[in-house]
Amino acid sequence: MQLEFFDVPSPCVGICQSDDKGQCLGCFRTRDERQNWINLASIDKQKVIKRCIQRKKRKDGKVQVKEIEQNLESQQPSLLDPPSKSKLSTSNDIDFGDFEL
Repeated sequence: MQLEFFDVPSPCVGICQSDDKGQCLGCFRTRDERQNWINLASIDKQKVIKRCIQRKKRKDGKVQVKEIEQNLESQQPSLLDPPSKSKLSTSNDIDFGDFEL
């Protein structure tokens, strides 16, 4: 067991705004985690920081997935994709008179 001489510093980066889930846009702590930070034990503060890191990674991952999807929509379809259901001409007015075997 490691002795702790210093308190775990707050992960606050000074961007104190909440998203739609109630998480801080700067440090990714929830409202309860921000309010109770002073009262938490060092081990609990470390757990909060680990959760914040995971939240940031998830958020960054979602952004990357959305950007990739948007880029794919604007690109030419892949040859490996299944063909789109486009209607082929079914008219019988095709002339095969010049066709040789």
